[in-house]
Amino acid sequence: MASESSAHSNRRNTSSSKVKSSDQGKGARSSAKPTASGAVASVTSARTPAKLPKSAAAKHASGASKSSPTPAKKSISVAAASSKNKAPSVAVKTVSTKSAKSAPASKASVTAAQTTAKSPATPATTAAPARTGRGSNKRTPAHVLEYFATPRPAPAPRSEATLKAIAAATPRQNTPQPPARQLGLRATRPEETASVRPLEVRSGRSTEGKAPKAAADITGFSAAVRYLMERTDFERSRSVKYNEANFRLERMQQLLAKLGNPQEHIRTVHVAGTNGKGSTVAMIASMLQACGYTVGVYTSPHLVDLRERISINGQFIEKAAFAETMKIVAKAAEKAGVEPTFFEVLTAVCFKYFAEQAVDIAIIEVGLGGRLDSTNVIRPEVSVITSIDLDHTKLLGNTLEEIAREKAGIFKKDVPAFIFESEPSVQQAIIEVAEKVGAQLRIVNKDIDYSARFCVTEDLGPHTRVCLYTKNSRLEHLPVPLQGEHQASNCGLALAVVDHLRTVGFECPEDKITDGLAATKVAGRMQLVWDRPRVLVDGAHNPAAVGALMRCVGAHVPYDSMICVFGCCSDKDVPGLLDKVNLGADKVIFTRATSNPRSADSEDLQKLFHERSGKMSQIAKTLPEALAMATRAVSRDDLVCVTGSFYLVGETLKHLQHFDRSMGGKISATVPESR
Repeated sequence: MASESSAHSNRRNTSSSKVKSSDQGKGARSSAKPTASGAVASVTSARTPAKLPKSAAAKHASGASKSSPTPAKKSISVAAASSKNKAPSVAVKTVSTKSAKSAPASKASVTAAQTTAKSPATPATTAAPARTGRGSNKRTPAHVLEYFATPRPAPAPRSEATLKAIAAATPRQNTPQPPARQLGLRATRPEETASVRPLEVRSGRSTEGKAPKAAADITGFSAAVRYLMERTDFERSRSVKYNEANFRLERMQQLLAKLGNPQEHIRTVHVAGTNGKGSTVAMIASMLQACGYTVGVYTSPHLVDLRERISINGQFIEKAAFAETMKIVAKAAEKAGVEPTFFEVLTAVCFKYFAEQAVDIAIIEVGLGGRLDSTNVIRPEVSVITSIDLDHTKLLGNTLEEIAREKAGIFKKDVPAFIFESEPSVQQAIIEVAEKVGAQLRIVNKDIDYSARFCVTEDLGPHTRVCLYTKNSRLEHLPVPLQGEHQASNCGLALAVVDHLRTVGFECPEDKITDGLAATKVAGRMQLVWDRPRVLVDGAHNPAAVGALMRCVGAHVPYDSMICVFGCCSDKDVPGLLDKVNLGADKVIFTRATSNPRSADSEDLQKLFHERSGKMSQIAKTLPEALAMATRAVSRDDLVCVTGSFYLVGETLKHLQHFDRSMGGKISATVPESR
């Protein structure tokens, strides 16, 4: 056992082979002869970098050893910090030692010898204290016991170079993955969350400086954006409870009260629904604008520029006006003593701006749900609910009827409301809410005469035409300006709303209505954003919308094969989405929107897709990589379709801004340096 202990000690001190032993282990007494020049031993950790800068502590200790007046004393040079601070290496220099009688080995001495990592240095002898086996006649030298019993001075402070070397030698800890989402889907990994920032925050100078903590700190557009991004944003939250605590209308009302209730000084149209809200808003606004009215529009989310959400006659709010109005809203929040959310602040900015600009009418789109939405503080001229489908089920309900009731929460007493004829159960749920609050509900294609037919003409190609007949209007064979059969019902609702506005003081000649309808444009919906190869984007984000997109592409866009670049949020009906993608796509490239922490992991999407389809698929870490991959794999007659999320569409538009669309060609995954 004694030989094993000695061998173990020798293995730990392979670099000290030149050091003479001070204890041969044969007698009860031993003496150590002083050497002329001393011996050097170095104990180096396996994690020590190849070159470690000499620290100030090493220089100090070295100087002390040279000036020692008594050669019989030991001088120890510490080349790095003590192991208490996890220094990567310790070098010990012995100048001389005293003769001493060996003492019986004790548990305390053995423990001290084994835990030298906790002491500033280790004596460099081959007979370093080690655990002795049974029957061993080795004893721990007295001078070693004296060394460990002597209090050691505090180590000198580390130099900056040493700290950097230690940090470089320390391995990073891998962050554990979050628990799987539904069906094994996970959102953005925790280590990626720090890099997930909205597009406007990642767009250069808008990120300079610290986020304003008070209204007085908002000095420009960039500061206004930073202030806004510091607010709680439920649009990008991974999980949120849909209740009166988080979505509190009282908080919004207190904020608006300090602003003078600007929402009461504008006439509005309120639009809710699962699918078709944006299209319906765009058609209503375009027709009213063609009739000569100043029309404000408030929508969400935005694709590229935050200012897209607030516009008047198609013009985004100016940066200076945005910053000034944001400052006013921030001051009002401070006076009211409330902490408004991201969407509440934007909604307040919208109402204040529209009131100051004295718009003739504002079309307000609901953000989420309806009953508890921040926009539900207005008393509109008319309320509208577009089609209902399963979306945000964890927040709004697991059935169509529950979701319909939440959407119908925008109904007000004696305010006309319009819906399109739908499933009996959904329709009945909406009727019950209307009757309860006293809203005047009218159903297009039931209470209002409506018809639609599909046709093909030389000038418009394949499209749908609609007819609407009321006491005030006779609108016949109007082409639906947006592609897709699902847009016909949205167009019918928009025409019904404009027809009603004619009864409350708005002059809307039928020829102007026709011209305005034909001029409707909607960004991010069936939008061709690249010519060669053709790249089409659509913000469809639930099964019904993706299914309608696939049918629309098949009817209006001829192609040989289609590569679908797909990414969605982890809280969506992912199996349903993938089934609809499988209907039209010949190949799928899965990716994720880096601007949204709720984005589903692309590997999980591919795994689930393989379980439900045998089609080819690939994975791209980012949207630019996915676009580059897709455009390399298609020919002139093929189509690349980007869908699944408005955030993904927004990143596509943002990326393509750096390239010349007219030049066509392959799309690079990197942004040109010249831009």
